[in-house]
Amino acid sequence: MKGWYRFLPLLLVAGVFLAVSAARAQMARPETKEPQHVRVAIYRVAPGKHLEFLKWLAESDAIDKEAGVAVPQIYVHTNGDSWDYLQINPDVSKEQQARIDEVTRKHGRKTGFAAGLEFRTFVASHTDTMADGPLTAADLVAMAGK
Repeated sequence: MKGWYRFLPLLLVAGVFLAVSAARAQMARPETKEPQHVRVAIYRVAPGKHLEFLKWLAESDAIDKEAGVAVPQIYVHTNGDSWDYLQINPDVSKEQQARIDEVTRKHGRKTGFAAGLEFRTFVASHTDTMADGPLTAADLVAMAGK
């Protein structure tokens, strides 16, 4: 072999080595951490209210960020069940909620019961569930002491 072609087998072996190393690094479990306590909310938005709801959520995210609270993760329904959006929020302390309410009022938005009524104009139905995670099945087995 002449030219760069003679290095092709070496390049292929190096590429496979790097790919396997990267896969192993991704599969390596970091040190087990205490799971977060979160609120998982599933929303079915009222007909014709999707864009308004998303704008309301985006404003809420900006308020959370300004208040120093982690912004929720949101997932968009693409196929299957009848929900539209799933949101995972960190469980906030009373102090954090007070800061969120302060920033919310500063931006001219409602808090408390009035905010709940406003929220309900956007959704046909919703559920809220408290959960711990993210975890793997192995994490749960370890937590069970088995």
